[in-house]
Amino acid sequence: MNFLDQLDRAIFIPSPPERIISLVPSQTELLVDMGLQDRLVGITKFCVHPKELKKEKVIIGGTKNYRFDVIDQLKPDLIIGNKEENDQSGIEQLMKKYSVWMSDISTLEDNLKMIKSLGEIFRVEGSAHTIIKKIESDFCEKAPRKGKIVYLIWNDPIMTAGTKTFINEMLQWAGFENMIAQARYPEISIEELKELKPDFLFLSSEPFPFGAKHLEAYQKLLPNTVVKLVDGEYFSWYGSRLLGAKEYFSTLYLDL
Repeated sequence: MNFLDQLDRAIFIPSPPERIISLVPSQTELLVDMGLQDRLVGITKFCVHPKELKKEKVIIGGTKNYRFDVIDQLKPDLIIGNKEENDQSGIEQLMKKYSVWMSDISTLEDNLKMIKSLGEIFRVEGSAHTIIKKIESDFCEKAPRKGKIVYLIWNDPIMTAGTKTFINEMLQWAGFENMIAQARYPEISIEELKELKPDFLFLSSEPFPFGAKHLEAYQKLLPNTVVKLVDGEYFSWYGSRLLGAKEYFSTLYLDL
């Protein structure tokens, strides 16, 4: 059968894949939650959920750099990647030899379509449907507005989450108005940040591991802003990670 990925590429998959390589941590977690752990043969070093998975599966590299010789040894019948998270040249090299299904996600709807598509490919529509319905229930209405926010993903240079990102989508659902109008992940200076005077400044746990010393430094720079360390997985991971997002957002509000 032919299946369209989220780049509108037709992928021929003759039967439900039995040897899967996942190049995206959040999608690895999703595959496990859909009951496909036994079919996973290769994952990245950043696939940290569930915790025991890295001990059981072969590590094929990171999300940008791949050990092509290891991938060849695993003989995958499907590789799953993502437009934003994976290296384009590496993906194109893999496409020459293997079936590669790519996701492209910046909205909640993109995420739900991805789950549905993978459920169909692997013939686990029931599991996919259960996950989708729970996410739809949790995200049936946006949280009350909390204020204007800047969300940092990197410290040197200072990088923010702008529009056309999944983080921006989650911030809106969580009740925050993103002050960064540029698309993707623009850099920002200290002076620009101070001029914005956001109500909230979130310091993400990933990809840069912001910690207590960073919180203290930014709080001194922005004394009238609520500066908070947040779990970046709930803002940037799509797939089944969203099953816990509503609860995380609600506990986050208790401290604001």
